[in-house]
Amino acid sequence: MEVKKIIKEYEKELIEIRRKLHSSPELGYEEYETSDFIYNYLKDLGFDEVNKICKTGVVGLIKGKKEGKTLMLRADIDALPVFEETDIEYKSKIEGKMHACGHDAHAAMLLIAAKVLVKYRDDINGNIKFLFQPNEESSAALDIIEAKVLENPHVDVASAIHIWSQLDSGKIGISNGAVMAALEEFVITIHGKGGHTGSPHVSIDPIIASANIITSVQQIQTRELDPREATVIMFGKVEAGTACNIIPEKATLEGTIRFLYKDEDAGREKLKELFDRIVKGVCIASNTKYEIEYKNGNPAVINDSSMVTLARESAKKTVSDENNVVEYSYIAGEDFAEFSKVVPSVFYFIGSKNEKKNTHYPHHHPKFNIDEDVLKYGVEMHVRMALDYLSK
Repeated sequence: MEVKKIIKEYEKELIEIRRKLHSSPELGYEEYETSDFIYNYLKDLGFDEVNKICKTGVVGLIKGKKEGKTLMLRADIDALPVFEETDIEYKSKIEGKMHACGHDAHAAMLLIAAKVLVKYRDDINGNIKFLFQPNEESSAALDIIEAKVLENPHVDVASAIHIWSQLDSGKIGISNGAVMAALEEFVITIHGKGGHTGSPHVSIDPIIASANIITSVQQIQTRELDPREATVIMFGKVEAGTACNIIPEKATLEGTIRFLYKDEDAGREKLKELFDRIVKGVCIASNTKYEIEYKNGNPAVINDSSMVTLARESAKKTVSDENNVVEYSYIAGEDFAEFSKVVPSVFYFIGSKNEKKNTHYPHHHPKFNIDEDVLKYGVEMHVRMALDYLSK
């Protein structure tokens, strides 16, 4: 099978699909147009089964000629609430929404991989399940698992790709063990006493307490934890007040705690204990009250060693120089972790960083874009992974 030649024939369509999805971004569990497009595309390919799952997800199935194991290939499809600031002709048509994390590329690569693989169902021993997952940014993988995506037929192994703007174009990053961080999202609500900014002594200011919390929790990373175990505490949203001359009743802080620990469960509990202690101490000192809510926590993405071996062999065939197959991990969170807890899995990165093409901006940035020349690598990786695994 001349994989590269076949994919080359579909490269124009691959880019067109990615641009179509990029221009019409939809947030998590709102991906109705995207979902319909994917559903109809797979139907037209003659898949054995195509079904909707969890509102806007799509699952397609190719059954091989002979019975065997089942591989699941996953792509996420949701966008972000970001105002796009690129000058590309296919930029978002929907103000305040943007594919700023590469999910448009993930969906396009998996669709073209499906178009290639459906032609070779007679060479497959087993099944390929294609999952187009909604709402990855808010950890929908558990919803998908609860909806029995890993059954009927039972999924034996799983694989996923992430386009990555912090890895050079032409490189594929694959590592054993933990490759994406465990995650806790938090919301802190600080309760004070409202009043006039000209009379702060008769009020209780939740804003100054919030400022002290933001700075004080940073000592967790640098003073209370082993520096060899990565930890990042960040605040992404702060809300308080309605006018410049009013001390508000409350303030809310939202952010993330990301970590890569050998003992993930013990580390998670220790981090929460330290975090709560510092927030409590600041609030006692400022005479405020507080609440902490944790939500959308993910475990770390853990790669299975046998699946990593398979991915590396596929990658060496995909890129021209096997030195471009590199070790790589990152301390962002990814809900593919929920799949990797249940079945042997591999999650790897396709580099898209190219400063000449302005594709070096970080994920979730309003100028984020990808080097479309690397999309074909993602398609080839999906195809080779499937054929190599299911031909054994």
